[in-house]
Amino acid sequence: MKSIYVGNLPFDTSEEDLRGLFSAFGTVESVKLIMDRETGRPRGFGFVQMPEGDATKAIEELNGKDFGGRTLRINEAHQRPPRPQSRRW
Repeated sequence: MKSIYVGNLPFDTSEEDLRGLFSAFGTVESVKLIMDRETGRPRGFGFVQMPEGDATKAIEELNGKDFGGRTLRINEAHQRPPRPQSRRW
């Protein structure tokens, strides 16, 4: 399974919109749009999980394409490095 970062999404994109976009390239295992904690509004990016071969094809085909008037930025998602723990006195 490969996780795909999908950036520069229109703010009105739904998880179903994203699932529909990626399903043209294979099986979509999961879709997650990232929401702002304080406002509850979408932040304009999300993640899609697909089998390896399907994901590679989707990344190649969709990166740089127009979606809802915005140019998508799509690449393989990488784990964020752990944040250093703050020291509280």
